[in-house]
Amino acid sequence: MEQRINVFAKGQQAMQALYGLGMYVMASPVDQALLELLYFRVSQLNGCAFCLDMHSKDLRARGETEQRLYGLSAWREAPYYTDRERAALGWAEAVTQVTEGHVPDEVYQAAREQFSETDLIDLTMAIVVINGYNRINVAFRTPAGGYKAKQAV
Repeated sequence: MEQRINVFAKGQQAMQALYGLGMYVMASPVDQALLELLYFRVSQLNGCAFCLDMHSKDLRARGETEQRLYGLSAWREAPYYTDRERAALGWAEAVTQVTEGHVPDEVYQAAREQFSETDLIDLTMAIVVINGYNRINVAFRTPAGGYKAKQAV
C-alpha cells in the first residue's frame, strides 16, 4: 500500500491539537502500561497497521507478554487480564464503537467500579486520541513497520 499523504510532515500545524491532547493523557495519573494496552486494542478494532506496529513494540518494551498481546482480541474469555484492565478494555471498545448501541450503562458501571470520575475522563481522552490517530493513519495509509520501541515515549 502506498502512503497517500505524510500528514505528520505536511500537516504539522493541524496535528498540534491532537499532540496536545496526547501530552495531556501522557501526564495523567492513569497507568501508561494500561493506556498502551488500550491503544493496541482500539487499533485492532480500527485496523490501523501503523498503530498496531507501534503499540505492540512499546508494549513488548514495557515487558508485556506475548500471551497477553495475542489474546487481547479475546480478552473477555482470556484469564490473564485484571478486573481493572477488563473494565478499561470494555470502556475503550464501547467508546470506539459508539455506532453499535452507544456506551451501555453496564459498561459504564463496570468502569466506574475501577476508576474515579477523573480517571475515567482521562481514559476517555486517551481513547479519543488513539481513535484520532487510527483514523488519520488509515485515511492517509501511514506505512507500518519502521517504528522503533519507545520512539514516541
